[in-house]
Amino acid sequence: MAKPTTRFVCQSCGAAAPKWAGRCESCGEWNTMAEETAEAGPGRANAKPGNARKIEFVDLAGSATPPPRAASGIAELDRVLGGGLVAGSALLLAGDPGIGKSTLLLQAAASLAKAGRRVLYISGEEAIEQVRLRARRLGLQGAKLELAASINLRDIAASLEQATDAAMVVIDSIQTMWMDSIDSAPGTVSQVRACSFELIRLAKTRNFAVVLVGHVTKEGAIAGPRVLEHMVDAVLYFEGDRGHQFRILRGVKNRFGATDEIGVFEMTDRGLAEVANPSALFLAERRGNISGSAVFAGLEGTRPVLVEIQCLLAPNPGGSPRRSVIGWDSGRLSMLLAVLETRCGLRLNASDVYLNVAGGLRVGEPAADLAVAAALVSAATDQPADPGCVFFGEVGLSGEVRQVAQAESRLKEAQKLGFDAACLPRRVARGNRKLATPDGLALQEIGHLSDLVARFAGKPAQTPA
Repeated sequence: MAKPTTRFVCQSCGAAAPKWAGRCESCGEWNTMAEETAEAGPGRANAKPGNARKIEFVDLAGSATPPPRAASGIAELDRVLGGGLVAGSALLLAGDPGIGKSTLLLQAAASLAKAGRRVLYISGEEAIEQVRLRARRLGLQGAKLELAASINLRDIAASLEQATDAAMVVIDSIQTMWMDSIDSAPGTVSQVRACSFELIRLAKTRNFAVVLVGHVTKEGAIAGPRVLEHMVDAVLYFEGDRGHQFRILRGVKNRFGATDEIGVFEMTDRGLAEVANPSALFLAERRGNISGSAVFAGLEGTRPVLVEIQCLLAPNPGGSPRRSVIGWDSGRLSMLLAVLETRCGLRLNASDVYLNVAGGLRVGEPAADLAVAAALVSAATDQPADPGCVFFGEVGLSGEVRQVAQAESRLKEAQKLGFDAACLPRRVARGNRKLATPDGLALQEIGHLSDLVARFAGKPAQTPA
């Protein structure tokens, strides 16, 4: 019999230590070391070479056909996944508590079941009647969806071994699963890692798609070992404020599609409703005659999205000015304020700055610099920006406005929504390639931020040499 050994494992990063410590030496987190018992594996001397089996190698060009996909029936979810669920794949869906993860998966599972596919929904957090109550509220009680409530992975694995015709298996959630061969509580690093490995092995061998629901920490990262994100084929984050009606499904990893793709949903009393045209919805309540507002032509994955950047400046004669940002990088805002003050002579050091991306969308691309600068200059000069103009471009430390990717897609989206002008970086000739301009859209090229400040001040542009 192997002698059990005791070790202390960090519940944040998964690092192991022989004794307890208040601070993890690997990730630096405090009070995350928990005692776990692991069976000592057989030594190298006891290994039997005769049990080794030769692996089979195949030709790289043997098959060029893409893997078959099963449409979930929710177009926004299929967009993020790259076209649908791939048989034998493993997905990890994470998000804040109450954001709508279980609702989204229940709707997708019911839609797939209505299409004639076998779907298994295993809940470790709720009883079967609780899941049925949610299904009735969403109007999904007619779907032939198979439900189960269990946390014992041995029982779940025995049932899934017989499910040869299943197309999708939902595990809600992976932090509640428990393997009786490991002497630790559910949710610990050892349990999450072992349970995930077993479920992914079953998905690969039985050729069904498994979706794991994951909890997040207070910092917003997926709880459990980091290796969990490497084990799965796709990692999806469900973002949004519970007090806001919009939800953003973002793909941060996808082995079968593009990353950084987003799907937009609206939370209603009947569940999550798809938003086919998020730009029109984000701009539905915009007022173009207010200073401190500018429309940013952004890009999320392959989808162009137009959102409103709002800025408010409040006087602060004494003390250090406050910088409050929602939906954008606060460090990038500080850099942009420094460029406006140093390179353009715009004094903002005596004002509190409040910046907001309307609609609850989190913008991360540098192309939003020019739109944020336009909102800042508009608020500082008390001059509204052109309501029919969109802005996009990256700003450097010297104040120059740099080119960004896929300008044509941004301009087409602006023209489709009725905008008649676009403020963008100065185009640079690249061979014989020319920027395709949609009909009826005037382009206003800007090479330096001083040109933008001069437009709002009503002065002729004087671009620094």
